[in-house]
Amino acid sequence: MKKLLLIFTLLLSIVITAQNTYLHCGKLVDTKSGKVLTEKTIIVSGKKIIAIENGYVNPKNSNDTIIDLKSKTVMPGLIDMHVHIESETNPKKYLEVFTQNEADVAFSSTQYAKISLMSGFTTVRDLGGSGVNVALKKAIASGKIVGPRIFTAEKSLATTGGHADPTNGYRRDLAGNPGPKEGVVNSVEDAKKAVRQRYKNGADLIKITATGGVLSVAKNSSNPQFTLEEIKAICDTAKDYGFHVAAHAHGDEGIQRAILGGVKTIEHGTLMSKETMALMKKHDVYLVPTISAGKFVSEKAKIKNYYPDIIVPKALDIGPKLQDMFGRAYKAGVGIAFGTDAAVFYHGDNAKEFGFMVEAGMPAIETIQSATITNAMILKMEDQLGQLKTGFIADIVATNDNPIDNIKTMENVVFVMKEGKVYKD
Repeated sequence: MKKLLLIFTLLLSIVITAQNTYLHCGKLVDTKSGKVLTEKTIIVSGKKIIAIENGYVNPKNSNDTIIDLKSKTVMPGLIDMHVHIESETNPKKYLEVFTQNEADVAFSSTQYAKISLMSGFTTVRDLGGSGVNVALKKAIASGKIVGPRIFTAEKSLATTGGHADPTNGYRRDLAGNPGPKEGVVNSVEDAKKAVRQRYKNGADLIKITATGGVLSVAKNSSNPQFTLEEIKAICDTAKDYGFHVAAHAHGDEGIQRAILGGVKTIEHGTLMSKETMALMKKHDVYLVPTISAGKFVSEKAKIKNYYPDIIVPKALDIGPKLQDMFGRAYKAGVGIAFGTDAAVFYHGDNAKEFGFMVEAGMPAIETIQSATITNAMILKMEDQLGQLKTGFIADIVATNDNPIDNIKTMENVVFVMKEGKVYKD
């Protein structure tokens, strides 16, 4: 009896001393309603939001803490739907594949992950790397590494010579003949096997390169590179494993095949027509615009030897067109999911995308919604992420100014909480 009483007393003391955090928020972005509320208190316990109260509520227990954000604008943690967390642009990047070991990539990726989190992005979708991204995802989830929550495609799927063929530009004796295991698809059967291999490797979703691309060592930036039958096989198999499919695509024909094949998001979408925009709406496919990447590559292409010669004309052609296409797609009613292609530009500059989207005609509140509730829905996390709401995961960020009045403030996130833990204050 004494032993039971001792255990009960111990458990009671743990409950009583459990520390809650009270965030006094001067302004709070309600991403569901699209309104900015004032003078709210968010109460966090453990990893979850347990209450949101009107006014500035003081703790009842002496061991609870208050975080003063009365002069800030508070919002849910941001979600970037297109990053490559393993790498970052530099003039020697195309040589690094021959000089860096997997461990080198892994150590660098930890820095990029931390930078991303400190910039306010508490969740990211990694759309292709060497496989280090899977290990990084696990290390972050277990608390060994500081970084955002990662949903990863592991290795992107390509066709032979296509945008994500890992041996493009290699001399012949090094190129070999990569197949489904390496993410290269040339038939319906290859397509099924490649998806299953990504599942085996620990992916959360599938990414295909439906057209040529800008930064691959290949001539064409926009030709279709999968048959419709191959894309359907990828999407049908992905569905069996609970995956959605993201499609890198610049050219119009490749975008249409991707939509009809069953993908959920189109990455870039540079040359899409009005007809394709209507098709996206019909099939509930979202555009991830990556304007930041377009602007960056078009500027760096003007610097001699920053990119291999074969890439320069593609960057100068495709890069400047992304923002205009985005503006037309938004006005046409295409669903927009926030994504940047970080790694093509410097990690930590992701939030510049908000300003580029506003410049193209999207209201500031809608850009924030695209990076919160929309992206959470695509990730099937809409009941846990994307809103400041009781029962949701306590991913919370803050800026100095109200982004509805000054969207540039998104580039300077001053407070970051992920799963109830403060990483930047």
